[in-house]
Amino acid sequence: MIREDLRNLAIIAHVDHGKTTLVDAMLRQSGTFRDNQVVAERVMDSGDLERERGITILAKNTALYWKGIKYNIVDTPGHADFGGEVERVLRMVDGVLLVVDAFEGPMPQTRFVLQRALEEGLRVVVVVNKIDRKDARCEEVVDEVLELLIDLEASDEQLDAPFVFVSAREGRAGYTPDEITDTLEPLFETIREHIPAPEGDPDAPLRAQIATIDSSTFVGRIGIGRIVDGKIRAGETLTLCRYGTGIERTVKVMEVHQFDGLARTKVEESSAGDIVALSGIEDVNIGDTICELGMPNPLPFAKITEPTLSVVFSVNDSPFAGTEGTYVTSRHLRERLYRELESDLSLRVEDTDTTEAFRVSGRGELHLSVLIETMRRQGYEFQISKPNVILKEIDGVTQQPMEKVMIDVPQEYAGTMIEMMGARKAEMLNMSTAPGGRTRLEFSISSQALMGFRSVMMTQTRGEGIINSVFDGYAPITELPQERRNSALVATETGEAVSYGLFNAQERGILFIGPGEKVYAGMVVGENPRNQDIDVNVCKRKHVSNMRASGSDEALRLVPPKQLSLEQAMEWIADDELVEITPTHIRIRKKELDAAERLRIAVRARNAQKTK
Repeated sequence: MIREDLRNLAIIAHVDHGKTTLVDAMLRQSGTFRDNQVVAERVMDSGDLERERGITILAKNTALYWKGIKYNIVDTPGHADFGGEVERVLRMVDGVLLVVDAFEGPMPQTRFVLQRALEEGLRVVVVVNKIDRKDARCEEVVDEVLELLIDLEASDEQLDAPFVFVSAREGRAGYTPDEITDTLEPLFETIREHIPAPEGDPDAPLRAQIATIDSSTFVGRIGIGRIVDGKIRAGETLTLCRYGTGIERTVKVMEVHQFDGLARTKVEESSAGDIVALSGIEDVNIGDTICELGMPNPLPFAKITEPTLSVVFSVNDSPFAGTEGTYVTSRHLRERLYRELESDLSLRVEDTDTTEAFRVSGRGELHLSVLIETMRRQGYEFQISKPNVILKEIDGVTQQPMEKVMIDVPQEYAGTMIEMMGARKAEMLNMSTAPGGRTRLEFSISSQALMGFRSVMMTQTRGEGIINSVFDGYAPITELPQERRNSALVATETGEAVSYGLFNAQERGILFIGPGEKVYAGMVVGENPRNQDIDVNVCKRKHVSNMRASGSDEALRLVPPKQLSLEQAMEWIADDELVEITPTHIRIRKKELDAAERLRIAVRARNAQKTK
């Protein structure tokens, strides 16, 4: 049976190509909101981190009606670090809208998400967005998308993808860039014609698969997924087939909800093709199949790409431990990390040889940093090690993860970028000129060599550079570039930083802290441009005598400190350092706080190197 009254689709795109803005416009024009209703921009980005960073982190469901047809829409993340969200929700839909910027064209992550959609056999509608830009180049972008589809070995049906030209911000669309209507009607019509209606047998035994997990303080865990066959009713007793384990158990569905705009509507029954939210099933997980009672028939689930980067989370043991966080023990930390596994299939958590530390593996720095930032906002206090890439043994050869990197910089910085990437043993794949006097460079580089490059690139290009990267498989380990990183200014005393001590310390390098901040011995307070750590006393006060007054410190001129973000701190630290994470502070510290012990460790390391 084909349900012509329904379309299930996902919206996929590279970061900042406008897919969430497009969903806003579709919701408004479909009459989902009242005319006088005040709605925030990017209404689908409901999380604080999503709104602050301007990116989609979690896939979200919505639904709208257009001329008697219900459109179930899944808004997906655009960053490859959250590719696990994309891979699993594609199981719920029959087609995708591929949103591409009319100036930038297909980018590395466009390729990543499109490849996943093509592998699932989904039909594609290409939306060329931001055609109102003065530098839009619609014809070239269409050619680039077609080349990408051919390169990804799309089927004949997928290659026959229709193109719609849109200004999501203005809510306008057309079949050609020169004939744009005042509404999105061409887009809705194209979806209706080219995205297949869902198929399924409503009279067959029930099969529904869970693709997303939500939670509520009132009803607990909520499983969101698609009904493939049969019908599901509120209050019905069913069989749950646990994904990956073969375990079966009897469960009862308390409530069935369908999506309607940004809300969920309670229904008594849903049938094949519907995307539903089921409450009342304890411990339901992503990938589980809900079947007719006594008739288990589990569905296959999407293959989730493996993590490429790992860090060690450990209990905070600095002198300030427990003074700023609510959840500070190893029990709290372990419970929170393992709870994250229930909703994030791309994450891995392992116990280590000590109960105080846990190895957490993810898809990239952004994937891990979002988890860390979320935890610190929830009141957790802990510390993390330097990120390390995960090596794999393939055909007896140890291989490392590789990344395809696209760098977009003003033309005058192109030579500097080529030189810097060459020093990191990157292979240049392509170089092209982009409008506006900019150059686009494409490289293949190991994930290990790329770490720490982003902040350096932004400094070299005075903030005008754009860098995007995507996982590009594994390759045998080659010679890694020698790690070149500025060293640290390390505090020698515990106390409060004062202007006099900071003034003397700033002659040695760039400071990370300002006056009045609390520090402890072994805490990193700045960066030394030379390749050697330097101990500094930022708590040192000017001696008071009958010739000097302590208030004279106010006349000292201090350079504003360099404030490191969480990602910058993760990139900056060396193997002998940690990032201390609390709800109010992000600090860098040495693993060994005692200066004399650090010196002994360094001497032993040098002697061991000489012996080799």
